[in-house]
Amino acid sequence: MQIFTLGLNHQTAPLAIRERVAFGAEQLRDALGELSRARPVQESAIISTCNRTELYCAAGEPREALSWFAGFHRLGEDDLRPYLYTLPERDAVRHAFRVAAGLDSMVLGEPQILGQMKDAVRVAEEVGSIGTLLSKLFQRSFAVAKEVRSSTRIGANVVSMASAAVKLAARIFPSLGEQRVLLVGAGEMIELCATHFAAQSPRALAVANRTFERADALARRFSAQALLLRDLPERLHEYDIVVTCTASSLPIIGKGTMERVVKARRHRPVFMVDLAVPRDVEPEVAEMDDVFLYTVDDLASVVREGVSDRESAVEQAEAIIDTQVGQFLHWLESREAVPLIRTLRDQGESARRHEVERALRHLARGDDPRAVIEALSHGLTNKLLHGPTQALHDATSADLADLGALIRRLFQIRSGS
Repeated sequence: MQIFTLGLNHQTAPLAIRERVAFGAEQLRDALGELSRARPVQESAIISTCNRTELYCAAGEPREALSWFAGFHRLGEDDLRPYLYTLPERDAVRHAFRVAAGLDSMVLGEPQILGQMKDAVRVAEEVGSIGTLLSKLFQRSFAVAKEVRSSTRIGANVVSMASAAVKLAARIFPSLGEQRVLLVGAGEMIELCATHFAAQSPRALAVANRTFERADALARRFSAQALLLRDLPERLHEYDIVVTCTASSLPIIGKGTMERVVKARRHRPVFMVDLAVPRDVEPEVAEMDDVFLYTVDDLASVVREGVSDRESAVEQAEAIIDTQVGQFLHWLESREAVPLIRTLRDQGESARRHEVERALRHLARGDDPRAVIEALSHGLTNKLLHGPTQALHDATSADLADLGALIRRLFQIRSGS
């Protein structure tokens, strides 16, 4: 098995499991480096998003990769197995193509996963954990995604997580124009949320981040206020809507903080969307009165709205992927012949050098050049044909027909020649 994929996603594992095996941005390089040193595989790349954590591997054993994966997250293998899938070569290739094209996402056709895959490949390249096989797989995946998006309507009317958050908020509050909105984080998802909420002209909009510079840069684009993350406990009660998506490995908003917030707000409702994996908000907050907390999994029903407009494009997209899978597997199979091709050429080159050296000796001795060239050509012909000629002489009658057909194909001998 040259390539395989090991992982879990929103279809196989709940959020409580996905957040335990997520790789934070600060962990990813160390993880790839450790995986390379442990050498359960020769090539590796890790894709870790809110909806999936997947190891793409080449030249290794899935069992050993699973052992490393569980050990890195300090989990037992048996704890993970109910949620994991291990995809062998053909299935792994198809899966990579489908993921890149947005066919395996919670939001069918969403474009963010392609950027996330490219980021994962870039990190793997920088660490040096990716080689010829996976590099070719991902480059082909990106090309397939481009073809699917340009040839089908898979990306039409996509309901993103960001727009779903706005839709849910509208169900809680009669008018978003009267609400104060706080966005926690400054990454791509929060940027999308800022775009959608700003379009509703809320009463106030603020961005909180660990570094003020990033918060301020995003806030300025939407005429919003910038806050520091450490100021949240004192400022959180001011906001009716809170959307958070940071890269923190631990919750940044706890139940105790929210109890003080609810008290300060005199039980006016707070709408919260936690788009982070691992979660930014402690799960116990969802049990509180006057707090409406939604996670990425809770938004699933909303993001499926509009899917019917894109489902007709899925069949067309799958047909494109089928063709591309076949072509990639053909390339992969041809890679298996490379060592034999190299050996064959080395053997031919050795024979050529031997005959040329002998010819040069004869020429230096003053022999007739014409006779030397004749001897050179006969020597090369004899060395080239010795193997197949001997095989034909030694073949049994049962093997002769198959061997003859193979030799005719190898030497391009037409029937009757």
